Amino acid sequence: MTFKVVISMYNRPPSDLTLKVIRAAGMDVEYIPARTENEVISAATGADVLLVGTVPHTTRKVLESLPNLKMVGRHGVGVDSVDLEAATELGICVTNTPGINTSEVADHAMAMLLSITRMIPEQNAALKNGAWSDRPAEIDSLRDKLRRIAGNTVGIFGLGSIGKGFANRVRGFGPSKIIAYDPYVPQTDADLVGVEMVDFNTLLSDSDFLTVHSPATVETNEIFNINSFRKMKRTAIFINCARGPIVDESGLQQALETGVIYAAGIDVTQIEPLDAESPLLNLDNLILTPHVAGSSDISGIAGATRWGENAVNVLIGKPLHGLGNPEVVKRIAVMRSQGTCRWDGFPDPVTQAWT
Repeated sequence: MTFKVVISMYNRPPSDLTLKVIRAAGMDVEYIPARTENEVISAATGADVLLVGTVPHTTRKVLESLPNLKMVGRHGVGVDSVDLEAATELGICVTNTPGINTSEVADHAMAMLLSITRMIPEQNAALKNGAWSDRPAEIDSLRDKLRRIAGNTVGIFGLGSIGKGFANRVRGFGPSKIIAYDPYVPQTDADLVGVEMVDFNTLLSDSDFLTVHSPATVETNEIFNINSFRKMKRTAIFINCARGPIVDESGLQQALETGVIYAAGIDVTQIEPLDAESPLLNLDNLILTPHVAGSSDISGIAGATRWGENAVNVLIGKPLHGLGNPEVVKRIAVMRSQGTCRWDGFPDPVTQAWT
């Protein structure tokens, strides 16, 4: 039997590691970058597996147009760009590669917080522009604004593996306490990383520094908006290295422009790539990076390899690294019982994650 794998991610070509893994299994793989729904559909015609990035979204229209499709494999740890409800209904697995960049994202959030509290970008720019020797008052002005983490309250929105990783990192800087909001994490789990679970409003009102490490869901969509920021301290620093849709950018812009909060650092935006004319680029109290928090030489190798392995494993019945819609397994069983379906001749997906 011949298998067909299509990679449609348009913003960067797939790693040779991904292609090597798939071809070593004797499977055909094509890279056809696509920017729109229709381009994805055209590229993936006849595909058994479709490997995608964050954009364009893999919509119900795309999924319904590909009758042979058995898996959509997301590059990275999120699955928010794929219509999970439609995929499950159609018996299509949605996979990801969790755990590959936990350290990187936690490091990046910590680096953003330190860059803001210690004013690293501003001091670097001033020094290189000659301020230290020629305009020492500029250096003194920056020195007066430097802040410490010790003795302050650190808040974490989303206490999954990355949130816990951040807690472990920031604890070494001596905060007075670390608090978190996550309705799916009990206090007994939080105790293991020295975190106090609180409600959302308490997280907002008590945090001196607040970092976001939650998936993008219906519940978290634009949960950080101008009303949320108004509940925070005027001296608060806000960090988002999770997902852009969690934050209403117009609300963040307003909060930063009017002094509702002190500063922010974000690695993700609601629409990516961020438009070159975005007003966010003009905010002096906002640090921006281009969705690179999860990137490193190590996570790149692991992600590229596991992305390809998921494409192979789903078709030959080996364990998947991550399944974003585990209920699809039951749906596939129902489809098999009802007659001919897209899984005829293929083994059931094996959902036990392995590393």
